[in-house]
Amino acid sequence: MNNTSSTNSRPIWFKWWFWMFILLLSGTITTSFGAITALFAPVEPEFITQLLQEFTTDILWRKRLPYQLSRPINILVMGIDQVPGVAEDSPDVFEGRSDTLLLVRANPTNKTVSLLSVPRDTQVRIPGIGLAKINEANVYGGPKLAENVLENTLNDIEIERYVRVSKGAFRELVEQLGGVEVFVPQPMSYVDNTQKLNIDLQPGWQTLNGEQAEQFARFREEVYGDIGRVQRQQVLLKALRSRVTNVAVLPRLPQIIRVMQKYVDTNLTFQEMLALVSFSLDLERDDLKMVMLPGKPSSRNQYLASYWIIDEAGRDRILEQYFDIKLDKFNYDNIYNPMEVNEILPLENKIAVQNASSYSQAATKFAQYLRDQGFYNVYVVPDWSDKQRFTQVIVQGGDLESAEVVKNTLGFGNIEAASTGEIGSDLTIRLGEDAVNTINALQEHLLEN
Repeated sequence: MNNTSSTNSRPIWFKWWFWMFILLLSGTITTSFGAITALFAPVEPEFITQLLQEFTTDILWRKRLPYQLSRPINILVMGIDQVPGVAEDSPDVFEGRSDTLLLVRANPTNKTVSLLSVPRDTQVRIPGIGLAKINEANVYGGPKLAENVLENTLNDIEIERYVRVSKGAFRELVEQLGGVEVFVPQPMSYVDNTQKLNIDLQPGWQTLNGEQAEQFARFREEVYGDIGRVQRQQVLLKALRSRVTNVAVLPRLPQIIRVMQKYVDTNLTFQEMLALVSFSLDLERDDLKMVMLPGKPSSRNQYLASYWIIDEAGRDRILEQYFDIKLDKFNYDNIYNPMEVNEILPLENKIAVQNASSYSQAATKFAQYLRDQGFYNVYVVPDWSDKQRFTQVIVQGGDLESAEVVKNTLGFGNIEAASTGEIGSDLTIRLGEDAVNTINALQEHLLEN
């Protein structure tokens, strides 16, 4: 089948984007967080070569793939810290702490991928160890123990496969892709003696090389610490998704895969990898939903170590909305009755309003408008340092239903299923230039009230 007769109307780069999407997602992105696919796993080289040869021709190859994802699957992805004294080619490189821990759910039923970022300092109980941080589970018992601990922490969710990515993977991937374009919101200066990183980045839009991208992801500011790092990991995931749409990347894909194989350990089978690739081809851009495990840092006098303490109600909501786990204590029939949604969604949600438009008073005016509509826990945060065209309703706390209500109240904006807003908020409204168009109408409303 040639280019013009194909029934697939999507451009070639779009198909390539989806393939790279699964490369980036089912092995996912970590900084040691890694970002490689299950396809980078150690399988027979001739299979990889054959798959690449098949895909680099303009054929509707997905119709020829013999494997399909028949049901949802949950995959644990861990980016592993450097293990002191271990050679790079040793299997022991996968036995360190998990610098990043992600739970990925590929769901063919509703054609979505959900990604849960679990802060590495999350407080858990490890069998035989006691109270500990979740990043230690891999050290004590490898991926099996890490899976068991996370399953127990997330209401007995079933985790079926794992991917571990060793340090160096992320830097290598970015270099292979020719860098990633990222907006650095503030000066970043920090020395990470443990991982031997001297971080020094200036604010603004820029193309980061592998070393700089790793600096961006690993930067730890005093106020937000590890939670800020989780946000930047999600930012980098989006930047990488954007980068792989570039046609200049396509000829380098075979080399990228060959280089990255050494960084990955997984128990995904080759058939499962093909099924994930096939599944990815039918996804749309908005089908990736990212969220961070809700919680708060422990107080200084609460424990000897600093922990991320899980918000159990927020956790349960995310498990239901993103991972299809229903708990008996909720009346889901009432919660999801469209006729009653405005009555039952709490108006006490913490809503941060942030200006990213050219109108200096936009955040103040829209915050007042929301208060007039009954959302009483609304506050203004410092302006975003980059102007953007469109308003985002960022689902910082993972509550998609509340985000829909707020968007409808505003009458404009796009829901951003990610945790890249103001830390501490349930929702962040980042006002773009499209908000300026409604300022006059809003001013009339405020004068009337």
